[in-house]
Amino acid sequence: MEPLFFEFFGTAILILLGNGVVANVLLRDSKGNGGGWIVITFGWAIGVFVAVFVSAPYSGAHLNPAVTLALCLMGKFEWTSLPGYVISQILGAMTGSTLVWMTYRKHYDITLESGHIAATFCTAPAVRALKYNFLTECTGTFVLITGILYIIAPAQSLGALDALPVALLVLGIGLSLGGPTGYAINPARDLGPRLVHAILPLRNKGATDWAYAWVPVLGPVAGSVLAVLLFNTLH
Repeated sequence: MEPLFFEFFGTAILILLGNGVVANVLLRDSKGNGGGWIVITFGWAIGVFVAVFVSAPYSGAHLNPAVTLALCLMGKFEWTSLPGYVISQILGAMTGSTLVWMTYRKHYDITLESGHIAATFCTAPAVRALKYNFLTECTGTFVLITGILYIIAPAQSLGALDALPVALLVLGIGLSLGGPTGYAINPARDLGPRLVHAILPLRNKGATDWAYAWVPVLGPVAGSVLAVLLFNTLH
């Protein structure tokens, strides 16, 4: 049970800090209101850094069904463990998102823009074109999984700094490829908070947009599979 708990715990931290920075930037009267895209991408990168170094010794810090799938396809992780990891990741994402709502509760109450409220939970395209949105999520996840597969652990551990390469990888993806869709690159990161958005009694929350929800789920899955195919072909 320990690996499942730390997948849950690490993903909750990831979403708490990641969606937390989005809430800080977008919700009314927050001290970070108007901080912009650079603040958001750095916040997510720091969220990845903290979540990975907290959970890596105990669960391997997948924190993402696309990562777990890739490791299964590589033969580095048991297929029988995949369902438990994915469920733990989704539940962790839901918990982290709920904690963001609790932290910014009064700011949610006074925010009128439903799009800003939804963005603190799940992703949405800047230009809605589902085939291209899917391609963007696939490409971003392809880069993420390819980078992870090429990251070689140092011979001697650097402690928490072992998590830095993945954090910088996510930062680069956000800065370069995040604009069209908000770079979910993680099915649990989007699906878990989207469920919370649908459930919570938020004022002015608008629609949960389930018609788009398949994009940040299947796009990362496709990107993960393609990254493993390329890696295996090259090696």
